[in-house]
Amino acid sequence: MNKAEYKDVYVYAEQREGKIQSVALELLGKARVLADALGEKVVALFPGYKNKEAANELIAWGADKVIVMDAPELENYLTEQYSQAMSQAIDKYKPSIVLLGATTIGRDLGPRLASRLATGLTADCTSLDISEQRELLMTRPAFGGNLMATIMCTDHRPQMSTVRPGVMQKGVKDTNRKGEIEVLDIKFDSSKFKVKLVEKVKENKGKVDITEAKILVSGGRGVGNKEGFAKLQALADVIGAQVSSSRAMVDAGVMPHEVQVGQTGKTVRPALYLACGISGAIQHLAGMEESDFIIAINKDKFAPIFGVADVGIVGDAHKIVPLLTEKLSKLVTKK
Repeated sequence: MNKAEYKDVYVYAEQREGKIQSVALELLGKARVLADALGEKVVALFPGYKNKEAANELIAWGADKVIVMDAPELENYLTEQYSQAMSQAIDKYKPSIVLLGATTIGRDLGPRLASRLATGLTADCTSLDISEQRELLMTRPAFGGNLMATIMCTDHRPQMSTVRPGVMQKGVKDTNRKGEIEVLDIKFDSSKFKVKLVEKVKENKGKVDITEAKILVSGGRGVGNKEGFAKLQALADVIGAQVSSSRAMVDAGVMPHEVQVGQTGKTVRPALYLACGISGAIQHLAGMEESDFIIAINKDKFAPIFGVADVGIVGDAHKIVPLLTEKLSKLVTKK
């Protein structure tokens, strides 16, 4: 393989029903940093149907070029159709780096692309950088989060990585940015289409995705049960927050997985993270330590959570949270 033939940082611009997903914008922000370090361009791969107009949005968020794959076969995500489209684009343009979001779609698509392209894939990265030898350094938690492994793909191209939503930060949107939009015609092999979409059923829970929440009130083992989380919900209602949870409470069946924060849950970056009864295991810290401001409430003054907290309160969350709710409720009422 002649690695010199491969250049530029490519991002899979995930969209659902024409709406570009936030993780794609986060990856464009990181791709911009990587591409600048290499002196190369940022290119967005944008498969979908009747989505060409949305390509300008990707340019505004940092893409120098957008490769649009517009076809009825790509209206909804199906593994084979998207794998054919993306692999054809990568074979043609030969990117040095390909980044995907570690969403349900990205986790399905990434390994299949890596297999077809005969290259490696590092999943769930928390850090990406460029080495002095111009190789991509892909860092991810290993051994249950007890150490961080930095992985390189020195012999194959492209270098591929998936990154969980919320890990990277978006750049600054600039609607005056100029870029190139190219439409790529995909030659599908329909004989390999073994799955078809029969019906789409959406679950509407009426709640904000915790990765998008500005304020999170999060509970751990110290909260204990549904009654304890009811106290957190009362506080959240007062301050306009969303309730989230540590893995312990999800494993106990108290809270659903979609509100789990941590290495095996979701990575969040709220303006305020209020950790109640959470000890602060490294797996949990990996999902929330980039929050702008962290308040921790825990009975154990030696709990690791206090090591990342901006404000720490040593005490019983069952007693402190209702008092905090009452006090804040009066302040909100006065306003």
